[in-house]
Amino acid sequence: MAVNLLAALDDERYGPSALARAHEQAARAGYTLRRTDGADARLAAWIDLRFAPSWWSFEANAGSAWVAERGAEIAGFAAFGARGLPFRWLRRWHTRGDVGIFGPYGVADEHRGGAIGDVLLTAALCGLRAMNYANALIPAVGGERLVAMYVRRTRAAVVDEFGYDDGARFRATILASGAGTNARNVIERARAATLPLDVTALVVNDPHAGALAVARANGVDATAVTWNRATEPRAAYDARVIDAVARTEPQLVLLLGWMHLLPAAFVARFPHTINLHPSFLPLDPASDEVVAPDGTVLPALRGARALRDTLALGLRWAGATVHAITAATDRGAVLVRVPVPVGDTSTEDALHEKLRPVEFATVAAAIRRWGFER
Repeated sequence: MAVNLLAALDDERYGPSALARAHEQAARAGYTLRRTDGADARLAAWIDLRFAPSWWSFEANAGSAWVAERGAEIAGFAAFGARGLPFRWLRRWHTRGDVGIFGPYGVADEHRGGAIGDVLLTAALCGLRAMNYANALIPAVGGERLVAMYVRRTRAAVVDEFGYDDGARFRATILASGAGTNARNVIERARAATLPLDVTALVVNDPHAGALAVARANGVDATAVTWNRATEPRAAYDARVIDAVARTEPQLVLLLGWMHLLPAAFVARFPHTINLHPSFLPLDPASDEVVAPDGTVLPALRGARALRDTLALGLRWAGATVHAITAATDRGAVLVRVPVPVGDTSTEDALHEKLRPVEFATVAAAIRRWGFER
């Protein structure tokens, strides 16, 4: 269970003088506070590393945030004023002009236990009051201790109680081309009811793909749709893939290692299709660069050679990203992404193995987010 909390902002605890005191308190503790409005690529990457796997960076980019820094190091953040968040527990609040959204909010492990958490909380609530909101909604708070903390610090009251699992389950079809390790992960989590899916079908484009055996071992219908490039036009093959997927009647299509570029007609027919890509992609689909958690700027590695290119270019960061598909390769809206340091990894196989557990967690988080937005 989780709750939404509502805190009144109608006293001087959140007025201009309170924000000034927050700056002074941060300075005494050795921090500086920096306000950001809208997209902040480095903060987003830092959030994706520190609170992985989550979609908090998306939420932070949808509004403003106070960021606590010690030197060049980010120590924590508190976002506020996000607009247009699609999560179902926020829908009844979208028309309330007097209510602003607080959060997400987080402090790095090594900076917890001091004053900076309270400072950031106060600064963000001051920010909402300065935007002329009378109340702050603190959404999706789970756990008695965390609820009690917010009630104690903000005098908030519980206004909604809900379960993340509302009982809804979605028919899913997986498209894969290889061994099927990510497919197995999703099927097993769905069977254990930790994902809101019924995986009813799997389609491969290689009759020797290990994913076929994975599906059949788990009681999932599996089909191979292969392409003889010498005898069949590309459009005809694409039509067969679309037909094979359509027969499974999916509500969600998962591309988990699918290595055939899908046509615009597939995107139009199955708009709820998400893809796992083995690199850290920018939140802005139009950007050809991505900022890493340490502030370095990297090329956005799209396409089938992402792992190879990461190593060939000597990049310090790899990653996993799950995004919606569009007609443009790997340029759909990001659901969840996680940066991963390359370290001393020197081969594609080793890098793939390093990413595998990250991919499992990233795919699962992206499916949960997709479900929460329905």
